[in-house]
Amino acid sequence: MTAAPDAPMTAAEQRASGSSFYLAMRIMPKPQREAMFEIYSFCRRVDDVADDGGPRDTRLAQLQTWRADIASLYGGTPPTHLSGLARAVRAFDLQREDFLAVIDGMEMDVVADIRAPDFATFDLYCDRVASAVGRLSVRVFGMPREPGLALAHHLGRALQMTNILRDLDEDAAIGRLYLPREALGEAGIAGDDPATVIASPAIDKACTVVAARALHHFAEAVAIMDDSDRRSVRAPRIMATAYRMMFDLMLQRGWQPPRERVRLSRWQFLWILLRHAII
Repeated sequence: MTAAPDAPMTAAEQRASGSSFYLAMRIMPKPQREAMFEIYSFCRRVDDVADDGGPRDTRLAQLQTWRADIASLYGGTPPTHLSGLARAVRAFDLQREDFLAVIDGMEMDVVADIRAPDFATFDLYCDRVASAVGRLSVRVFGMPREPGLALAHHLGRALQMTNILRDLDEDAAIGRLYLPREALGEAGIAGDDPATVIASPAIDKACTVVAARALHHFAEAVAIMDDSDRRSVRAPRIMATAYRMMFDLMLQRGWQPPRERVRLSRWQFLWILLRHAII
């Protein structure tokens, strides 16, 4: 008997297939993984607007179009390109304000290049571009409300701070510097020119200030997952473990230039996947 061929990928899954966490999404039951593909696709498409590099006015208008699309979705008339996301919204009661928060976070990158924000703005940015995605995701994972919101808060921030510490050079190349001004001040670094700041001999000290906050958020996230139903936190466990491995590699390497980009090998990621996928 011939096995039935796999169903063709949806557009949302095709976008998600380029993610490091595609396999982590694939291990979920079909309704959950399809919802996660749709959430990832939305985030990827909005992020592409923020990083496009075109005229700011054009990108702001595109983000406003996304707000209008989300309004239509929640008004009961989703545009065709959001039909899959509309199914996920209905199935998992995804909240409109979380989608809008993601758009607002991307807008922070479009209005002007972020350079040495204060800690309050830094935290708001992390909440919008990462923890808001977590708030959408924990509903799909099936977590109870309070621990789910707490996990989204802490793990979202831990992952985003890891990204920021990993991508110093890439961000500086497009004129962005996410390290908070207070962290730069503690390190004795003046100014906010990205290239100048990340070339400073004191950059390691500034990054260590941010790393300490990330460590706190990782610890809080792990404590929440340890106290949760194991199946409901399989996917965030995989993400947290992979990011913590990259984070630890950065701690060992430090942030003095030249900085070789930290990444996990395919085998390391497969080990993480096998460790947490079989429950």
